[in-house]
Amino acid sequence: MIALADCNNFYASCERVFQPQLENKPVVVLSNNDGCVIARSNEAKKLGIKMGEPAFKIKNLIEKHNVNVFSTNFALYGDLSKRVMNTFRTEVSKMEVYSIDEAFLDFSDLANKERAIQIKKKVQMWTGIPICIGIAKTKTLAKVANHIAKKHTKSGVFMFDEEDLIRRSLNVFPVEDLWGIGRKHAKRLKDVGIHTALQLREADTHWIKRHLSINGVKLLKELKGEICYPLETTTQRKKNICTARSFGTEIKELSKLKEAVSSHANTCATKLRKEKSCCSTISVFLSTNPFKPQAKQYHPYRVFHLDVPTNDSLEIVKFALKGLKQIYRSDCIYKKAGVIVGRTVPESQVQLSLFDSVDRDKRREVNFVVDTINQKMGRSKVKLAVQGSGRKWKLKQEKLSPCYTTRFADLLEVVI
Repeated sequence: MIALADCNNFYASCERVFQPQLENKPVVVLSNNDGCVIARSNEAKKLGIKMGEPAFKIKNLIEKHNVNVFSTNFALYGDLSKRVMNTFRTEVSKMEVYSIDEAFLDFSDLANKERAIQIKKKVQMWTGIPICIGIAKTKTLAKVANHIAKKHTKSGVFMFDEEDLIRRSLNVFPVEDLWGIGRKHAKRLKDVGIHTALQLREADTHWIKRHLSINGVKLLKELKGEICYPLETTTQRKKNICTARSFGTEIKELSKLKEAVSSHANTCATKLRKEKSCCSTISVFLSTNPFKPQAKQYHPYRVFHLDVPTNDSLEIVKFALKGLKQIYRSDCIYKKAGVIVGRTVPESQVQLSLFDSVDRDKRREVNFVVDTINQKMGRSKVKLAVQGSGRKWKLKQEKLSPCYTTRFADLLEVVI
């Protein structure tokens, strides 16, 4: 049996952990540059606030109902996510971290509601984050069970332990809410009369394979209780790593773009070294504001293929800035920039080149020292000069909450 543990309204719940006065009050969290709603408390959902809705469109609603609004605080959310996952690890021998707020837990040794309820209480006690748990034979059914636990149970736990219960539940479960069914697939299924998960489970396998590919067949088998997606207990190596940000204010100057692109490239290099990977391609892109159609639109992209895969910050930044220089146009105003490192290979399997002139051993030592200092003293304490110091291009975060668990200056004080 597999259990899916999912944090309830995770970002909003993280804000409530350190501000208990927000309990039972509407809370929303906004995306980068305080643009759109990406998390809502149940109270905010009842007010009609939709996921992905631009903040400026609901300004009157926010003011009328005193909705508490926060900018994304990824340092806080990431740390609390680690604490939740570490709590799960104390209760199960195997688990798969599926996302920042979801994990599949191995319940093959003992599967019952009491165990799930105990885990739910433990996470609430240790981290303050509320969760719901769905239990079933497969990941797809566990997703369905979790959805039912969140929407239709008081305990926050639901288990598929009988075939009749599975059939009755799937018979009223909308096909568009199934894991892996997107908008286009849902429309195609409904056009042929498949509206529920049960109807999909009983559909012709050959038709499903022809229209939804092999993934559709796996989904159908999972709904029947056949495991097609086993637990992935080892972290897969990322094939591509992208670092991109929208600017707080639009930028035209090349000097500011250099700061942003070099910072993004350095972040990609640091992530590569953390995974012990090297990249074979480096891409850089720019974008104007697509929401200003009256302004000149320009979305350039440049890719470099390396002779020798690398995770060296100096080398990756060098190529990123070279690409920036080639695609930059002074007659455009830019809203976003990013760097992508791709075709990664293990650090221990890098194929060298006879004509390589870089002293890679020396670079490796320099990067190791810089990473060690930044891990001990704080992010970007040591960085390249081209990254600048002003960060005038940084995200707009006007409603950012303190980093309660990752910054000494933001630690809560207890007055006795």
